Amino acid sequence: MKTIEELLAEGVDGKRVFVRADLNVPLADGLITDDGRIRAVLPTVKALAEAGAKVVVASHLGRPKGAPDPQFSLLPAAERLAELLGKPVAFAQDTVGPAAHEAVDGLEPGQVAVIENLRFNAGETSKDDTERGEFADRLAALADVYVGDGFGAVHRKHASVYDLPARLPHYAGYLIATEVGVLKKLTDDVKRPYVVALGGAKVSDKLAVIDQLLGKADRLLIGGGMAYTFLKAKGYEVGISLLQEDQVPVVTEYMKRAEQNGVELVLPVDVLVSTEFPDLKGKAPANPSTVAADAIPADQEGLDIGPETRKLYASKLADAQTVFWNGPMGVFEHPDYAEGTKAVAQALIDSPGFTVVGGGDSAAAVRTLGFDENAFGHISTGGGASLEYLEGKTLPGLAALED
Repeated sequence: MKTIEELLAEGVDGKRVFVRADLNVPLADGLITDDGRIRAVLPTVKALAEAGAKVVVASHLGRPKGAPDPQFSLLPAAERLAELLGKPVAFAQDTVGPAAHEAVDGLEPGQVAVIENLRFNAGETSKDDTERGEFADRLAALADVYVGDGFGAVHRKHASVYDLPARLPHYAGYLIATEVGVLKKLTDDVKRPYVVALGGAKVSDKLAVIDQLLGKADRLLIGGGMAYTFLKAKGYEVGISLLQEDQVPVVTEYMKRAEQNGVELVLPVDVLVSTEFPDLKGKAPANPSTVAADAIPADQEGLDIGPETRKLYASKLADAQTVFWNGPMGVFEHPDYAEGTKAVAQALIDSPGFTVVGGGDSAAAVRTLGFDENAFGHISTGGGASLEYLEGKTLPGLAALED
């Protein structure tokens, strides 16, 4: 895989460089609530601009249905990129139409443009190779060189991620090079004890990675909504907690395999429960109660790990030399249910080992809860991509850059 360092050594002055970024930032009423993904691509954009490239930044945002949709416009992301760069950024109101060509043609060396949401064109996400290829051809007309730096999208076989690199000289940006290097530390060169903390809502989203980790990790700590399927598999009452009943047999089998493989699979010993889901908008007090994990009332819902579990998980992370964390321990968006996620984050900071926060909601939690991002070894920009890499899957966007 060629990197941006090689591209810069070759020279980019006056060249149109297409940077496939991941500017898929969360928005609330049109305002960005977390600009982490924009900041993550800054080193690549800055380096190219400073070297005299005409930088064309492209990304998706949300899930528009292959047509323009104002609520998913990249304009807020383009404006934030301009603020962070400290210089104007042109914005094209289409992807491959007249506005995009006008914006790109108007660039001087060292200037930057953002084109509109790639998913406003059905060809970006099409499962039809021809339709996707035609869109990639139109994107290729905007550039001389391709730099892949949208790690959060490399697990997608999309036109700008998979097909476009085949049409242009292609290189990995700083972010992708860093992300791949980190993931190799979690798969090829692991220092032990290797502890993985998994949370989030659905156990089905994590089954494939658990399957792989049962042969690699020393300990698995389970929290979040997915924990209740594990507790159910142990025969516990889980009340009205989030439960994937159809996954109980699979989880039961994984628990047996963990024991056979000598992998310590650690489940909550107590949980915070309530009769109703908390108000996340007004943040009204929720007044939860703490119960043992095997004593959840039938009319209550588990919404966070309890204080004893927080201590337990911190102790299991204390001697870790490698840690991967993906998924919050509870409904961290509400202060009454944020303590479990805070405890795991703090335990990663206190750990002597190499710590990786695996993107998605975990990365959002770190920032929302006020932790210093530099206190962690690495915060990934792609939760889904990280998980699929750890599952052993071939990621289309990385394969395209390796050709």
